[in-house]
Amino acid sequence: MVDFTHILRPKNFDEVVGQDHLCAQDAPLRVLCEKGVLGHSFFYGPAGCGKTSLARIIASEMDLPFYEFNATSLKIEQLRRIFEQYKNALQKPLIFIDEVHRLAKNQQEVLLPVMENNSVLIIGASTENPFYSLTSAIRSRSMLFEIKSISYEALKELVYKAKALKNIECDTEALDYLILSSGGDARAMLKLLEFAANITENITLDILKSLRPNALSTGSSEAGVHYDLISAMIKSIRGSDMDAAIYYLARLIEGGESADFIARRLVILASEDVGNANPQALTLCSSALSSVSHIGFPEARIILAQAVIYLCASPKSNSAYLAINSAQKALNDGVMLDIPKSITQNNEGYLYPHDFNGYVKQQYLSQNLTFVTLKEIGYESKMKQWHKNITNCDKN
Repeated sequence: MVDFTHILRPKNFDEVVGQDHLCAQDAPLRVLCEKGVLGHSFFYGPAGCGKTSLARIIASEMDLPFYEFNATSLKIEQLRRIFEQYKNALQKPLIFIDEVHRLAKNQQEVLLPVMENNSVLIIGASTENPFYSLTSAIRSRSMLFEIKSISYEALKELVYKAKALKNIECDTEALDYLILSSGGDARAMLKLLEFAANITENITLDILKSLRPNALSTGSSEAGVHYDLISAMIKSIRGSDMDAAIYYLARLIEGGESADFIARRLVILASEDVGNANPQALTLCSSALSSVSHIGFPEARIILAQAVIYLCASPKSNSAYLAINSAQKALNDGVMLDIPKSITQNNEGYLYPHDFNGYVKQQYLSQNLTFVTLKEIGYESKMKQWHKNITNCDKN
C-alpha cells in the first residue's frame, strides 16, 4: 500500500504546489524564512491546502525544533514545559497550533510573553480567518498569510507525481472527477487516489464514485464553479428570486459544500442586503448557523432552505453596508476627529438623554458628518420616521 499523502508531502518550498504567492523564490514569506527572521505568523485557508506542511518546511528551513498541537486539546502546562525547556537555550522552538481560532483567552494570554520576547516562534493555522478570534495583543505581534485552495492544474501535477510512484492509469473522466470532486483539498484527492490504486491499477470513474459518491465541494477548477454557485445564490436572494436561490442552494449542497459555510454567507447577507428593512432576518440566520452546526446534513438542508426563502421574501436595504463603508473611507482619507469632552470618560458637560425623555441635542462629533441614510422600505422606514420625530431634524 502506497501512502501518497506521506510520500508527496513537500519537504521544501520548491516542492509546494499551488502556493506561489508564499513559496516562490521572491515571495516575502520565503525570503523572511530563508533569512531566519520570520516572525510569529498565522495561516488560514481550506482543508488540505498545505498549512501544516508549510509550518514544517519553515521549521526545517530555519532549523528549529518543531512542536505540533491542536487548540482543541492543547493544555497550558504543555506550553509552559516547552517554554521552560528553552528558557536559556540558544535555539528557540517553533510551536505550531492547528485550529488556532479555537484558542481560549487564557491560552492566548500564556502565549503573549514568549511572543513579546521572541523566545519561541508561534505559527497558527485555521480553516477560518483566525484574526477575528485572536486578541488585539496577539494580532499586533504577528502576521497573517492566506493559504489558497489548490488549483486544478496544481492538483493535476500532484496526480502525475503519484502515478510515477506506482504504475497506475486514470482515464480522462476519472482524472477530472478525482480533481474536481476534491474541491482544492490535496489530502482528500490523494487519499481517494490511494484507495482506488489499492483496488486496481486502471482507475475508472465508476471506481472513484464507488469510493466517493458525492463531491466534497463543487470543485475549484479554472471555471470557478464553486465561487460562481455561491455568488449565484447570493445574487438570487438579493434579487428576491426564491426558485433560483433554492436551486443554487441545492447545487451547493449536492456538491458537498459544508452547511456551516452556506449559513455563514446567509448571516452576512442578512445584514448586508436585508439589514434594518427586516432586522429579524439576522436573528433567524444566526439561529440557522447555530442549528446547522449542531445538526448537520441531511436535515440541515431544511434549515438552510427556510433561511433562504425568508431572505428572498424580506424587503431589502443595504444602508448599514453603505454606512460603515462610508465611515471607513473617511478614516482612510484622514478624517480623524477629536472626541468632544462631554462624551469622554470624564463626562464633562454630558447631558444624559434619559433625563430628557430619551433625547437631548448635544455634540457627539466635533464636525458635522453624515454616513447613514435610512431608506423608506420595510421596518427601516419606521426607524427613519421615529428618528426624524425624536430629533426633529431629518438628516436623510
